[in-house]
Amino acid sequence: MKVANIDHRAHLVEGGLCFDIAQASDGPFPADPQAVFARWQEVSDWAAGSSLGNGRPYRASELLPPVPRPRQIFAVGLNYLEHAAEARVEPPREPMVFTKFVTSLTGPRGTVALPSAAVDWEVELVVVVIGRAAWQIEAEDGWKYVAGLTIGQDLSDRARQFAGSQPQFSLSKSSPGFSPIGPYVADVREVPDPDDLAIECSVNGEVMQRDRTASMLFSVGEIMARLSRILPLLEGDIIFTGTPAGVAIGRTPQRYLRAGDRLASRIEGLGEMLHDMTGAATAAREHGTQPGRN
Repeated sequence: MKVANIDHRAHLVEGGLCFDIAQASDGPFPADPQAVFARWQEVSDWAAGSSLGNGRPYRASELLPPVPRPRQIFAVGLNYLEHAAEARVEPPREPMVFTKFVTSLTGPRGTVALPSAAVDWEVELVVVVIGRAAWQIEAEDGWKYVAGLTIGQDLSDRARQFAGSQPQFSLSKSSPGFSPIGPYVADVREVPDPDDLAIECSVNGEVMQRDRTASMLFSVGEIMARLSRILPLLEGDIIFTGTPAGVAIGRTPQRYLRAGDRLASRIEGLGEMLHDMTGAATAAREHGTQPGRN
């Protein structure tokens, strides 16, 4: 089962076709994409045993963030050994956790405005929490609380991140469009080995990051367990699980995203995201806004 957000409604997507869940089920399931995660198991069972009828073709440009309004967004830093090495820091002994604000979420296609000349890429596996709270769970039970997986980019304004005496993680990673996710949420039970997926990021066709999620220092189960010892993980929450080596700030010379660049993000079995970088003024004209205004 792959669930996408099309026209702000939950859809199953398969073979280039989409099926409106509320319409295809004749009403028992919500149209709201965010509400699907509270009933994930029911929707999955229905999708597996039902005839969906006639779907319609859809365009990639129609896809919106598959998890549009999570109550909590977690992100894990320095979760790959080689990424810690390129950052010239000791690997963390505990997951290094920050948040990304919900207004930074965007879909798997479109443009992203660059607020500075030092915006970096960070492709990540994103975990979506299933429809019950995960509270003080064990690592071996972590996957039981995962609804599905999707691709994310933890775009980072390094100029803002390191402007002060202490790093600013959450604000530097939460400009509009800085948390693209998609193209859909794939049911974790349909992913052959969710602990070992190929992950990569490219800019204008040049591969910048390439690794496997098996290289994570803290596995998905361990991240879920350690977070849940502190606070409940709620249905529809999302967790950015960290990025591999190959980011711009770790390169010599450093090469950040520029207006006109195309950023591609891919994870095995989860599809691809494509984003075009623009200058701040260009993006403001396209979206009918001005810098500093909503």
